[in-house]
Amino acid sequence: MIGIIFEFLSFALSAYFYALIGYILMSWFPGARDSSIGRFLSAICEPYLEPFRKIIPPLGMIDISPIVAIFALNIAQLYGLPVLYNILV
Repeated sequence: MIGIIFEFLSFALSAYFYALIGYILMSWFPGARDSSIGRFLSAICEPYLEPFRKIIPPLGMIDISPIVAIFALNIAQLYGLPVLYNILV
């Protein structure tokens, strides 16, 4: 049962990774974030990205905080979930 939960968590983190990528790519197209998909992705991605934006200021016109956020998400998925699984099992 715990294995199924951790597989679902891994799938959810992967789906969130792709949602973040989609949200970041939408910034390249004018008006894309004003669509219904853009508003949905904004609602689910901005709460996660906001703490990173507070810590890492933009470099000129380039915001590198999403890169750090994606890196942190991948670290959580690749290393955090297995460690948590091994602790619980």
